[in-house]
Amino acid sequence: MTSTQLFITVALLACAGFFLGKKRAAIMRDSSGSHSSPGIRPHSTPVYYGFWVSLWAVIPALLVFVCEFVLKRFGHVPFSFRAGVAWEAVAVTSGIVCVIIAWLRLRPETRARNHIETGMNFLFMACATIAIFTTLGIVLSVIFESIRFFKVIPVQEFLFGLKWSPQVAIRPDQVGSTGAFGSVPVLAGTFLISFIAMAVAAPLGLMSAIYLSEYAGSRLRAWAKPCLEILAGIPTVVYGFFAALVVAPQVKAAGEILGLQVSSESALAAGLVMGIMIIPLVSSLSDDVISAVPQAMRDGSYALGATKAETIKNVVIPAALPGIVGGLLLAVSRAVGETMIVVMAAGLSANLTMNPLKAVTTVTVQIVTLLTGDQEFDSPKTLAAFALGLLLFILTLLMNIIALKIVRKYREQYE
Repeated sequence: MTSTQLFITVALLACAGFFLGKKRAAIMRDSSGSHSSPGIRPHSTPVYYGFWVSLWAVIPALLVFVCEFVLKRFGHVPFSFRAGVAWEAVAVTSGIVCVIIAWLRLRPETRARNHIETGMNFLFMACATIAIFTTLGIVLSVIFESIRFFKVIPVQEFLFGLKWSPQVAIRPDQVGSTGAFGSVPVLAGTFLISFIAMAVAAPLGLMSAIYLSEYAGSRLRAWAKPCLEILAGIPTVVYGFFAALVVAPQVKAAGEILGLQVSSESALAAGLVMGIMIIPLVSSLSDDVISAVPQAMRDGSYALGATKAETIKNVVIPAALPGIVGGLLLAVSRAVGETMIVVMAAGLSANLTMNPLKAVTTVTVQIVTLLTGDQEFDSPKTLAAFALGLLLFILTLLMNIIALKIVRKYREQYE
């Protein structure tokens, strides 16, 4: 029996237990309300009794699966036992037996609803635990590989080095002959492109949200907001093509007209297109928090003689500031984590420059580049990707902490 067949069998068994338990509970309910033979009124509705019986079909199968995984994983099963026992048969048989026992023990006084709620609490707790351990596993895996990297490359060289060239050199006199793993150029390119993107997305997105929530009518808002949010559904590779084929040539042509030297791949082109991409993120979140500001605050401002613009500036925006800051932080994280647009429009050159007309690279692009193809996970070149990931994680965490402090400060003021 395959895993799919076993899953379907257990699911059918659970459905059968649900309908059998529900039917028996309905009979008990009808008999308890009969004038000829009054009985004990059931504690729960028939639906809860059905779920209670079906639960006994799933729990034994789940326990059998866990035992099989643990025993086979650690290899403590004797050969004869491992060869003679069909785990699938044990799971199905135990499920059938438990369903029959639960159905026979079904009584009006059975607190099925309480049992189901307890089971759901355990399920929610298990889901939360899985999420926590998954996050912990990701962090620990990055930390362990980063420690291996820092055993080869000093931490101070990685954090404060001004040259990034993890490739193998052809000539001994090249920088990359011994490897250059300074992260400053990569971080500089990341911050430069993210700054340009936010300079585009923050004002446009925030102004769009203010217009849609405070000025636009209901009919205009009904079609304008979905049209704006269509930008969020466009694949990033399409934005990359647009940046490489349309925006980058136009930026270069405009620079040549002004007498500026512009690279064919520039941070400005990537930042502009990235800003357009994250406009819906800023606009949608800001619109939701601005619309959630109580109307009584606006009415009080109008009653004091303030205009609509003064009310928005002095009342609505300060009251919605925590949500706006959260939206902007999410947009920054989106900009920092973008890869495809940077690859196609900004290039792969790790140049230490703040000139937006030059080609730069970002942390995520370098991570993808270092882990592309057949790589050995014992070389500094490959392990550098994990060090960059750890550095990006720490910087994002610091931004979250700063944003939370800002949110708490203003939330206490306006609540």
